[in-house]
Amino acid sequence: MLETLRENILTDVDSEDLRVIIISGPVFSSGHDLKELTSARGREYHMKVFQTCSEVMALIQDIPVPVIAMVNGIATAAGCQLVASCDIAVATEKSTFATPGVNVGLFCSTPAVAIGRAVPRKVVPEDRLEEETLGIAQRVCQSSRPVVALGKATFQRQMAQGRDAAYATASKVMVDNLALRDGQEGIQAFIEKRKPVWSHKPENVHD
Repeated sequence: MLETLRENILTDVDSEDLRVIIISGPVFSSGHDLKELTSARGREYHMKVFQTCSEVMALIQDIPVPVIAMVNGIATAAGCQLVASCDIAVATEKSTFATPGVNVGLFCSTPAVAIGRAVPRKVVPEDRLEEETLGIAQRVCQSSRPVVALGKATFQRQMAQGRDAAYATASKVMVDNLALRDGQEGIQAFIEKRKPVWSHKPENVHD
């Protein structure tokens, strides 16, 4: 799908008649197919997936015409990244946005490149401050410790870099994340429709 999207953009981008591009879909996008990210596919394939994704997001921002995301549904993980990469986003009240990868052991490091540059830090009503803070803390506690640590370190590092360098950093880290024991456990649990059992140890699958 990413390669098709890139091809469609490049086909018409040099036409003087092209003034704007609208990206839409019945679901919009729920991100990568996790079945493509199992250890059986291998590191080289995983790197290609994230590099292609990063190239498409950068292309959307680099072309000379505005790109509008028309969203009426789910935009999660790389789908949320796609919305954040567009110049303009128009969403209905039915639309939802999330980067839930950490729940399956894969911190959304590449989506964070676009989202971290497009979305302001969270603001909540005063009377919900404690509730929201504790809710976030509880979700962190339910996640894999090494996955969260890798994601946090990567977010801080890439935010200090230019966009292209940030995508290079984040793409490599996504592949490193997939090599973690907890990274593969989360994906297998998702495929098997069960709750993941985290090791909370920063070990690779083949160590």
